[in-house]
Amino acid sequence: MGEAPAFIVDDLPTGFPNGFDFKSKGCTTATIIGNKEYLIGGDHDESSTVGVQIFDQTRGELVNPTVLGTQPKPCKDHSAVLLNEDRLLIIKRGSTPDDCIWFLEVDTKYVREQRKILGTEVVAWSKAVRGDAEKPVVISGPSGVGKGTLISMLMKEFPSMFGFSVSHTTRAPRGMEKDGVHYHFTERSAMEREIKDGKFLEFASVHGNLYGTSVEAVEVVADAGKRCILDIDVQGARSVRASSLDAIFIFVCPPSMEELEKRLRARGTETEEQILKRLRNAQAEMEQGQSSAIFDHILYNDNLEECHENLKKLLGLDGNVTASPKSSPKGVELPMDLSISKIDQKVIIKCESPELETASKNLIVLDLSSLKGGAPGRTRGLDVYAIDSFSDGLSGFNQPT
Repeated sequence: MGEAPAFIVDDLPTGFPNGFDFKSKGCTTATIIGNKEYLIGGDHDESSTVGVQIFDQTRGELVNPTVLGTQPKPCKDHSAVLLNEDRLLIIKRGSTPDDCIWFLEVDTKYVREQRKILGTEVVAWSKAVRGDAEKPVVISGPSGVGKGTLISMLMKEFPSMFGFSVSHTTRAPRGMEKDGVHYHFTERSAMEREIKDGKFLEFASVHGNLYGTSVEAVEVVADAGKRCILDIDVQGARSVRASSLDAIFIFVCPPSMEELEKRLRARGTETEEQILKRLRNAQAEMEQGQSSAIFDHILYNDNLEECHENLKKLLGLDGNVTASPKSSPKGVELPMDLSISKIDQKVIIKCESPELETASKNLIVLDLSSLKGGAPGRTRGLDVYAIDSFSDGLSGFNQPT
């Protein structure tokens, strides 16, 4: 077997036999996948984001697709790299480090689902992020079981490691509640539209108002270098389990229904009718939590301290090692002048000007082999490093000409 060739993205010929077809039209790139040509950028788009259009070669029509996900800001120039015919890697030149690498999904599972729901052509943006994030933790259990206390104990012991996602609601703020702190207060029409667009992990209608957890709210916690905790009911956990979020699901049980009733009555905060209703709901949640395939682990809160220790063990926090906070993911600093090559799951960026931290290293490698997540959230797991030449740790590459 000979060496695999490196594809030079910026100078590929038209009609490349394996589907690579990158053509430049001013500040627009044109990438052909099957019978569709994806036009990205261009003067036709005057909004605050990078424009996307699709030319259907079979019908000879130009289509404006429904564009989902958080969208990148416009740039002076960019390159497009086709990945597995389901998404494109977009490298924005001269952009800030946290805004220069994106994915445009054109046929991923999420895009296919939204195309079916909306009945239109769909594409979706997802920002590329270096490194991984700790799996979010979904904690459920009946009212009065003590899950709130367990979460408070966990966050008190590891204050820099965990964070809560801020939920959305369509109700009005109460008292001293602040938007973005206690809740994201939003209009019902806006939240319903985002639910339809697949931007919510779970939602429910309570007393005529919508409440829910958005994908973006969980991503923001991960962006801050923290592990997200979601305190939600069993129905919400079921919705999250069915979503694309890769999380750990934990159900907290009381030692018995009799003990749960004792705890609810000891709180002295509810009427008899409310207590009986909570007990009925708790019985149904117990049956679902213990018998369904929603949860990975079940904890019995017979003794609070023991349950807390068992929770820490499940999260890998037992022993004498003090968990340190994860640093926030860093962006990638790229110069304006560059050329791009690709082979397998690696994209090579050759810098034409010495603008890297180490001037002697003029090649940047984007390793895409461990990507996770995607639209409508971030695409994490991007590995980035600089090398001196194509022979430095890149066997199988040919020097581009």
